[in-house]
Amino acid sequence: MLTHDGILSQPKVSIGHKLLHLHWIYVILLTLTASIGFAMLFSAAGGDFDPWASRQMVRFGIGVVGMIIVAVIDIRFWLRYAYGFYFVVLALLVAVEIAGFVGMGAQRWISFGIFNVQPSELMKVAMVLALARYFHGGSIEDVGRIFFLVPPLVMVVVPAVLIIRQPDLGTTLMLVLASVAMFFAAGVRMWKFILAGVIGLISAPVAWFTILRDYQKQRILTFINPETDTLGSGYHIIQSKIALGSGGMFGKGFMQGTQSHLNFLPEKQTDFIFTMLAEEFGLVGGLTLVALYILLLAYGYVISMSSRNHFGRLVGIGVIVTFFLYIFINIAMVMGLIPVVGVPLPLVSYGGTAMLTLLFGFGLLLNVHIHREMTIGRRDSGDEF
Repeated sequence: MLTHDGILSQPKVSIGHKLLHLHWIYVILLTLTASIGFAMLFSAAGGDFDPWASRQMVRFGIGVVGMIIVAVIDIRFWLRYAYGFYFVVLALLVAVEIAGFVGMGAQRWISFGIFNVQPSELMKVAMVLALARYFHGGSIEDVGRIFFLVPPLVMVVVPAVLIIRQPDLGTTLMLVLASVAMFFAAGVRMWKFILAGVIGLISAPVAWFTILRDYQKQRILTFINPETDTLGSGYHIIQSKIALGSGGMFGKGFMQGTQSHLNFLPEKQTDFIFTMLAEEFGLVGGLTLVALYILLLAYGYVISMSSRNHFGRLVGIGVIVTFFLYIFINIAMVMGLIPVVGVPLPLVSYGGTAMLTLLFGFGLLLNVHIHREMTIGRRDSGDEF
């Protein structure tokens, strides 16, 4: 049922109507993809739901409820509070720098007593909202001006510096690359990206000697030639390639993977879970998961392009580019095509913050779908909220 809100000068849609028009096919595809993760976590624990599969299922259930709540909230709410959300997460990143606790050699988490939060994961969504809010307020002529691009560049550089200091090279790369995609979608000219790329290449030697830690340099050197240290830094990627190849066309069977169950495969429940899937279900199993990912990306692109408001289009593009980067970096990493940077396989790898952050992002994408017909005024038009 549609009612009219004179203050917002936009049709007000009931919650029931929004739920009816939720993209349920997308929700089903997300559930199918996550179910593959539950099965692999069950296998990784030797045929037991504990300690990983049961927790992951609970997180997914909570995340889906949160995703639907995010989807049915008025899209102008997210537009209005985009900057506020960004600065709250930025404050959490600063708090990690001051009082975060160290785990696995990195200072990435902050404790709230009964639960821990990794603000760098939340920043991926906060950045999408903040950049979409900023570029929504500008015209194409504004985007062509250099000074107009300074504030969003600062919005990207500040959290990127804080995250690289933790250190977390993978999340930093994802944050920067997703931001670049949003700059491009907003209409920034190609020559500016080429100029930024040239500056980046010139600055690379400086980054090598001043920013990268020794273990990060070693990962890059190992990527170039993993055979130099087969029992040290090259061990992970060599075992991953063995597991991938041993799966063949149809795999060894569910819970029959020798590389994973004999603990040759490192981090089989997190970063290297795609390798375990390929070992147990072969090339067919790996391609099945990739096909599900492609469907989610394709639907996400269509949803983004169907939005009549610029904010919705940018939010949708930011979410699907971030999702694509998760997929590409993880699978390329375990296949030895890029250095190991510690990025989980989305919806499949074990992990709380990454799972909930992704579902928050998908909630925003579904929100764009529900509000795709809504027009939202640009800056100073008086009808943006």
